[in-house]
Amino acid sequence: MSELKRFREEKNEFFLHEHHSPLDDKQKANFSGLKYFPENPDLRMRVEIEHFPEGDQIQIQTNTGDVQTYNRFGRFHLEVDGEVAELTVFQNEHGFFMPFADSLAGQETYGAGRYLEPELLSDGRLLIDFNLAYNPYCAYNANWSCPITPAENRLKVAIRAGEKVFEQH
Repeated sequence: MSELKRFREEKNEFFLHEHHSPLDDKQKANFSGLKYFPENPDLRMRVEIEHFPEGDQIQIQTNTGDVQTYNRFGRFHLEVDGEVAELTVFQNEHGFFMPFADSLAGQETYGAGRYLEPELLSDGRLLIDFNLAYNPYCAYNANWSCPITPAENRLKVAIRAGEKVFEQH
């Protein structure tokens, strides 16, 4: 079994059985697993980062009206299906954070966007694996407070990797 397949199965088990799952009891009763795009090795990349000046902060609003503060860590460029795009990676006390919304948002992917936690590599680059892109907990349950993807991370390209929109039955 691939590492990604194992990760996805473990996430389904967590959502179904754990107390900290974002699903309520009614959702768990009808839960048959999250939906994903097929693994796309081209969307697992090691990227060079253009660093932002130290102290460049952004206030990101949440779906519940709260505000969270992040540092703008850096920006990187990527090419998807022949189209060039760029994304900003943010950082706070919990680590790196990259919310993004692609052209499929509101159709095949969650309308407010998906999240990733890039990994810092020993050579200073970041590992960005869109196959690990996931929906924020507010995609499943409005009682959760989630940062809303800022305008600078709203893409015109489709990222066909990671988690798809959650469909309740």
